[in-house]
Amino acid sequence: MRELLLIRHGQASFSAEDYDQLSPTGERQSVLLGEWLAAYGSTPDLVAMGPRVRHRHTAEHCLRAAGLSPPSLLLQGLDEVDHHELLARLRPDLAAPGALRVAMKRSDDPHRAFQRLFVEALDRWSSGAHDAEYTCSWTAFRANVLATLHSLVDHPAQTIWAFTSGGPIAVIASALLDVPPSQAFRLSWPLVNSGVTRIRPGSRTSTLVTYNAWPHLERAGDVQLVTLR
Repeated sequence: MRELLLIRHGQASFSAEDYDQLSPTGERQSVLLGEWLAAYGSTPDLVAMGPRVRHRHTAEHCLRAAGLSPPSLLLQGLDEVDHHELLARLRPDLAAPGALRVAMKRSDDPHRAFQRLFVEALDRWSSGAHDAEYTCSWTAFRANVLATLHSLVDHPAQTIWAFTSGGPIAVIASALLDVPPSQAFRLSWPLVNSGVTRIRPGSRTSTLVTYNAWPHLERAGDVQLVTLR
């Protein structure tokens, strides 16, 4: 039976100048995932990953821990939304380098403040009312993600592990569940770093088997490892 695992990257470095790198927690999450998959999962014939550093490093830590080195494939359609541009279109005062980080530091709860701002920015983008303002519109982003899903489904590999971000996972899950496209990103908010979404590819239709599972983190018995950002 064929299997496609969509794996969200480990925790990135939210408060660092360069967000696109795994935090120590993100590295640990990735290692635990590899150990768990080696013990309980099926061996991949192919690894796909998005273009971000956090995608690649999550894959590297996971595969090393699992003792695997399958062929890999870089796919732009597994990339995350450009949150810098989305926030800058909503709040032009945040467009300058470092402006977002400074603004978040002024908040009593930077994670909560960022979440509120990001939800508003995503709603504006996915409404379709401002498509001309964005380098990549919501419609184009969704189409790119789903085209990548189709390419993975059509690939001859029996088992594929795809390392990506919350945005593409939410888009794919919403399409398989027939969720209205404008509501797709609601599925991204509970996604856990290094969480696994399991899909059964089919010639006519694919089936969402499990969504956002993290047994590798539960097995570790440390609630601090369960992170959303």
